[in-house]
Amino acid sequence: MEIVKKVSKELSGMRLDKVSSMIFGDYSRTQLKKWILEGRILLNNELASPRETVSTNDEIEINPISEIKTSWDPEDINFDIIKEEKEYLIVNKPSNLIMHPGAGCDQGTLANGLLFRYPELKNIPRAGIVHRLDKDTSGIVIVAKTEKFRNYFVHLLQERKVKKNYKAIVVGKIIGSFEIDEPIGRDIKNRTKMSVRPDGKEAYSFVKLEDSYQNYSLLDISIKTGRTHQIRVHLSSKKLPIIGDKTYNPSKHIAKDTPNDLVDVIRNFPRQALHSSQLSFEHPNSNEVLTFNAPMHEDMKNLIDSFKKHI
Repeated sequence: MEIVKKVSKELSGMRLDKVSSMIFGDYSRTQLKKWILEGRILLNNELASPRETVSTNDEIEINPISEIKTSWDPEDINFDIIKEEKEYLIVNKPSNLIMHPGAGCDQGTLANGLLFRYPELKNIPRAGIVHRLDKDTSGIVIVAKTEKFRNYFVHLLQERKVKKNYKAIVVGKIIGSFEIDEPIGRDIKNRTKMSVRPDGKEAYSFVKLEDSYQNYSLLDISIKTGRTHQIRVHLSSKKLPIIGDKTYNPSKHIAKDTPNDLVDVIRNFPRQALHSSQLSFEHPNSNEVLTFNAPMHEDMKNLIDSFKKHI
């Protein structure tokens, strides 16, 4: 039997295991910690470590009966390394790759691949993964190789001192740039989705036109916050659905006067056309601002080429 409770403002910033023991008083902290490690307690519908800090309105789900079987065993997974340093890795994640084992996916993830190439990451929570991309979003991910750097980067994220830019190909056109300042929370009707809602968490996205193809656009988006599905939700709320997004553009919207052969290309695009293109942060020792870039993957490049043929 699932029990879901929200984190109150007073408990924000505390460890997941401690908060769980405070809001699920029928179970001991030791038992709850064991269940967190077994995957019987989820934070915002995802696996988490007992030490994970929680925020106001986070959802903690407990299911004492079921158990999520996952494997963090090393596996040979295909992904590219952009940069390798003593303290961190910069990974270029392909689409169709989940970040780490969890509900509905017990193996074959980026975390499994990281543990295969870097066995020492077994000593770092979540194999060093400190932020995430959706399964079908490609691009830059940073992986901590030391506990010290992990804590440092998590602090940067909490202080909003990490700059992240994305490329998205959308239906619709804009002029110039604009900011989306709309709070995001879990969808009331569908808990696997997020939506813009007044009682959600604050979310800021800055959208800039990079190129246009009649009624379609290539956008550059920078985000100040990192809410689940943030860019996908924000763009959809502004009638700029991302091509291939099965969750927030399920009807595969097509712009007016689109040639038939281009319609087929758009409707057959296999994933959301969203790519994490740039990541910037301050080095912990030198204070130098480091910037890493990852070019769009071939599928998105080919989609843009198809648009250019019809302009």
